[in-house]
Amino acid sequence: MATLTLTEKTYEVDENGYLADIDEWNLDVANYFAEIEGIEMTEQHWEIVNYLREYYKQYQIAPMIKTLLKEIGNKFGPQKGNTRYLYELFPEGPAKQACKIAGLPRPTGCV
Repeated sequence: MATLTLTEKTYEVDENGYLADIDEWNLDVANYFAEIEGIEMTEQHWEIVNYLREYYKQYQIAPMIKTLLKEIGNKFGPQKGNTRYLYELFPEGPAKQACKIAGLPRPTGCV
């Protein structure tokens, strides 16, 4: 398994570059992944990332995009619970990029 080293700590990542152990996640890891994904984190990005971590903690799976849209809309309002908004934040795909930054496994169905 591949590794990455940040601030003198080594983390294992899978073959797609996702954090292997979600419990190893921290802000350094999140900011590193955001940087390599070309995303400058804002409060709006953190809302989604933190929501995904909460969802994963409860259900042990990342939500499918339809579920993510619905849940984000319920929690933060319809102006945020739509594909346009999420793709503005995570242009390569909200599930793919947001889950990586959140330290979660690669969502099933992501190619």
